[in-house]
Amino acid sequence: MADRPAAIVTGASRGIGKGIAVELASLGYDLVINFFDFTTEGEPDESRAVQTQDQIRALGAECEILRGDVSSAADRDSLVALAKSKFGRCDMLVNNAGVAPSKRLDLLEATEESFDRVMGINLKGPYFLTQQVANWMVQQRQAHPDRGYRIVSTGSISSYTSSPARGEYCLSKAGIAMMTKLYADRLAEYGIGVFEISPGIIATDMTSVVKDKYDKLIAEGLTPIKRWGQPQDIAKAVGAIAEGRLDFSTGQVINVDGGFHLRRL
Repeated sequence: MADRPAAIVTGASRGIGKGIAVELASLGYDLVINFFDFTTEGEPDESRAVQTQDQIRALGAECEILRGDVSSAADRDSLVALAKSKFGRCDMLVNNAGVAPSKRLDLLEATEESFDRVMGINLKGPYFLTQQVANWMVQQRQAHPDRGYRIVSTGSISSYTSSPARGEYCLSKAGIAMMTKLYADRLAEYGIGVFEISPGIIATDMTSVVKDKYDKLIAEGLTPIKRWGQPQDIAKAVGAIAEGRLDFSTGQVINVDGGFHLRRL
């Protein structure tokens, strides 16, 4: 069907996901982007997804948007079905959709409801969406052995950094780290590269609620590079993967964190 490569990017109406989707469009990819936005009144909201779609189309790429919750099997099925019907291919999957706890609670007070929500969206969803797309990629590889197939998941420095007021988030990102290793191992025989991007402190809606805290910590030297990360910083790393520059590095964690991961005296 389509001659251009196609990518599915989850959580792509804004923030890091939008940056990644725009970067892939600039590299010649057509896009299916997933989102699950709400208005401040709690109503479904597609306004930011439409803005992202318009920006991508302005770059000359095709872009389909689909609202859906990645923790839902039915919504994951619909997302993959859209990519199949529109483009007939998926050369790249980017698992980016993720949430923080609705309310930060101490580890000794955290609720099962919050745990289930965060783990469902941040880990279960990517785990099974990757399974579904990976099986499709294996089929595509047999028909088109010359194409490149890659899977990227957005992890976090929280996978190894303790934040006792959002333990469920830390656990979900630690799970993404192991998920990447597992799929990298399993899919290597098919030439499907699997990678984790590990962002540090990135300026997004999620971090806006703690801006003053991180402004101070960054100024005091929390990260060797003394600035906030931007969605474009993450997007550039994903772009390098999309271009095939890291195809011999499957399973690799790419830290995009201003040097936070360095241990310093």
